[in-house]
Amino acid sequence: MILFPAIDLYEKKAVRLYKGDYANMTVYSENPIEIARDFEAKGCTHIHMVDLEGAKDGTTPNICVVEQVAKETGLFVEIGGGIRSMETVARYLNAGVSRVILGTAAVNDEAFLRAAAEKYGDKIAVGADVKDGYIAIKGWLETSAVTLENFLQKMEAIGVKNIICTDISKDGAMQGTNLALYRQLSQKFQLDITASGGVSTIDDIRQLRQMDIYGAIIGKAYYTGAIDLKEALEVAK
Repeated sequence: MILFPAIDLYEKKAVRLYKGDYANMTVYSENPIEIARDFEAKGCTHIHMVDLEGAKDGTTPNICVVEQVAKETGLFVEIGGGIRSMETVARYLNAGVSRVILGTAAVNDEAFLRAAAEKYGDKIAVGADVKDGYIAIKGWLETSAVTLENFLQKMEAIGVKNIICTDISKDGAMQGTNLALYRQLSQKFQLDITASGGVSTIDDIRQLRQMDIYGAIIGKAYYTGAIDLKEALEVAK
């Protein structure tokens, strides 16, 4: 299982939201590149980044930070947040990003999703952000009418392989991740699923690895010291 420590970006700072609430934001660092270097120094190979400003308005205000991480570390960088056009996909890939994550656009613009998947293949991932069984969009500010199960069936049909699945109710809450959800998804779908939201203990990581889940994202648990990254990497193996 691959561990993806996370950096969420807002105004070029590393921050965390509580359950996706922009009004409930903690700033952890003014210098995200230092955090990325720490991930790499501890043995991580991958990093998950989100542009929280971009998620709301579809722009790329933090691309300079993402590019710096991609070019100054050896990390596999995946980025999500407001990627709604082929131009934005190309901009990130040209900046050295390894994989881009489509969220709102994957729900609202199937033609774009198909075009991106066809052109860029496994460099495209899709974020399935879940609120009460339905897909949330626009930085989690809106809930769509699409159920998680129907959404994932469609992703399989389109040929998208990599899914980052976040249970919003667990995100940043430090109360454990939704193991039942990921167990169900791993049994039902032939997808590379990354678990996100509430991964807050070494035991969460151990149980996800035993399910043969593709990846797990660690956010707040790293910043608060609840999870030691070196230990987590050993368990994930």
